[in-house]
Amino acid sequence: MEYVEASSQHPPAAARIARGMTQDALAAGVRAAAGRRGLRSGTDRMRVRKWERGVQPSDESQLYIAESLGWPADIVRANDWPNWLPLTTDGVVPLGPGSSVPALREALRSEMDRRTFFTISGGAVSALAADWAVGPAADLTRVHAGTLVGEDLVTFIEDSTRHLAALPTEQRQHTAALLDAHLATVTDLLDHGRYPADLGLRLHTLAASLAQTVAWHRFDLGRHTHASQNWIAALHNAHAAGDHDVGAGLLSDLAYQAAWRGDHTTASHILNHALTRAENPAARCLLQLRLARTLAARGDQGERRAVQRALAAAEQHLSDAGGDRPSWCAWVSEADLAVDSGQALLDLGDTARAHQLINEGEQLLPSARDKTRGVLLAYRAASHLDLKEPEPAAAAASESLLLARRLGTPRCVRLIDDLLPRFQPYAQAEGVPDFLQLAAA
Repeated sequence: MEYVEASSQHPPAAARIARGMTQDALAAGVRAAAGRRGLRSGTDRMRVRKWERGVQPSDESQLYIAESLGWPADIVRANDWPNWLPLTTDGVVPLGPGSSVPALREALRSEMDRRTFFTISGGAVSALAADWAVGPAADLTRVHAGTLVGEDLVTFIEDSTRHLAALPTEQRQHTAALLDAHLATVTDLLDHGRYPADLGLRLHTLAASLAQTVAWHRFDLGRHTHASQNWIAALHNAHAAGDHDVGAGLLSDLAYQAAWRGDHTTASHILNHALTRAENPAARCLLQLRLARTLAARGDQGERRAVQRALAAAEQHLSDAGGDRPSWCAWVSEADLAVDSGQALLDLGDTARAHQLINEGEQLLPSARDKTRGVLLAYRAASHLDLKEPEPAAAAASESLLLARRLGTPRCVRLIDDLLPRFQPYAQAEGVPDFLQLAAA
């Protein structure tokens, strides 16, 4: 039987190449770092080559390597060589043969550090989306090395992942460590395992699903670089598995994040790339809804026709969608069509129709979508404040805050926190004192 394994450049070489350094240059940097401490190092190109072929440097040499590569010394975890090494200068591993494992390693590395040495730019993510839109799926490299991976183990991780994802929303906030452990295990299996091609595809699909879920956890906590890196790692693995609809969904998540941070230009670029390869009607519906939202949020009335076209396309795709949907958009429904259409119209200034649609959509949301309801209530509160209606704004903000606290979603809490100064002029209005007391509790 033929086995496969995703090949990857050894991390020391990848980190060096990402900085544009030759082996001689890195060796010189290590010698200089030692010299600044009044010490001498005999590091030369041959020793660097040995490091890049699996020989572990001494603890002191690892500090010098970090300094030579321009990273702070406190990122070094000498007992975890070479996993602490950053593999890129901007956090975005380029798509290519064998890129899925390095992308996962980059996400895991930055998560271990719990710090951010760079901010992933909208341009870098847009370029990645453009590469995904035109490039073929990356073939798995065929090898005959590694430890055999059993199907029973993969099935266990798949079943456990599905069970964790199916927990009620308020319970999923407690599953982050379990999901992290699953993702690290799958990464190791992909990196060091030996398995048949069909099992390799399942592992890549599983890695994409886990990394996507982890990304949403990080996003809810406001850790945007870590969220981006996990979505990017998921995209690499969906790409390796040849799943265009899942890849489009991951780009949609990156676009949602960009829009959340106010970068609607990046969001629209990513969504347009995602639409080039998405095939499932439910997937295309969600992409068009998010495109309509980000175009409307620009506040440019010249975008009105483009927004209307996107909303019309979303409505048609939803009517065409059957029960066979990718899991990431299985939940898309009439509720989402109504709410997102309403939010887009709200940004375009069509307030009456917008509130009607948003209210209709909220009524259709099931209790399992309470996190979404919490975000919508925060948006409704902001809209009422825009209209100088403090009483309904306070009612919506209170309900949103209570939901966010119950579900453990800090990003929703921050939405309400950002509204607090806008309530101050209405401190005597009905409901506002109670809301301010709730927010201060």
